[in-house]
Amino acid sequence: MKKVKMLCLLLVGIFLLGGCGSGSGAEIKIGALKGPTTIGLLRLMEKAEDQETQNTYTVTMAVGADELTPLLVQGELDVALVPANVAAVLYNKTQGGICVVDINTLGVLYIVSGDEGIAGFEDLRGKTIYLTGKGTTPDYALQYLLSANGIGADEVTLEYRSEPTEVAALLAEDPSGIALLPQPFVTVACAQNEALAIRISLTEEWERVQGEGGSRLVTGVTVVRKEFLEENPRAVELFVEEHKESTEYTRTNPDETAALCVQAEIIAKEGVAKQALPYCNITCMTGEEMKQALSGYLEVLYGLNPESVGGALPGDDFYLLDID
Repeated sequence: MKKVKMLCLLLVGIFLLGGCGSGSGAEIKIGALKGPTTIGLLRLMEKAEDQETQNTYTVTMAVGADELTPLLVQGELDVALVPANVAAVLYNKTQGGICVVDINTLGVLYIVSGDEGIAGFEDLRGKTIYLTGKGTTPDYALQYLLSANGIGADEVTLEYRSEPTEVAALLAEDPSGIALLPQPFVTVACAQNEALAIRISLTEEWERVQGEGGSRLVTGVTVVRKEFLEENPRAVELFVEEHKESTEYTRTNPDETAALCVQAEIIAKEGVAKQALPYCNITCMTGEEMKQALSGYLEVLYGLNPESVGGALPGDDFYLLDID
């Protein structure tokens, strides 16, 4: 009888050890927004529901970053996908308690108009531009690029509205108007009015102004609490690997990803989602490339308004470089 018990215990031990060595990670609580910054995560979320991931993931979806940041600060979230400047603000607020593991979304901003004469920033001189959020990152990005093209603040009129839908409605009434819109609102507006088209990509213009080796226009980043990272370094490494795989799936499977966008209530219709995906610049940029792209972007924001990044530029420990 003792031999039978010993054999059973041995088999249980082998089973448990086998489970521990199967690549399983930890439980990670993720906060994500209902917008482009989460699109690259959708395949990972689907696999997590089917228990096909190395870590165990629970995802909290929110409309605004202000819903997620308190949860991250309080330790109720381990990882969050947030706007790039919000990550810098969090870093300062927590005295360096978070770090960036990847850039998940580059630029999603476009100048949209029915005016075929708008082909570059020089064509915006003397025009009225409709946009959302005075003192927000789209506003700062536009102001930076206007200035970089030698266009003074008195040479354009910026008309602010509270929501992208309001800006799109203005274009619906007057297609000859000019607006700065993010995806997927760009695709929706153009689909509703054939006269409208993308005239300028702020992402491409930013890269032209910055030149080779410069910063990038960054929309969203993925951050992790340093306390969680220190306790679970392998789990964070596995997360970044799985996030990269998920992002690659997004790029190579547009139909499936469009369906996931609708399921996650990020975009209402699959057709719109599929059209918008190539313009959302979904990525999973890590390491030195991530630091170069992001640090320069934050420097631009800091130069326009220090409070947009929390009053000070983050230190080098803001960038987690050893996970590629």
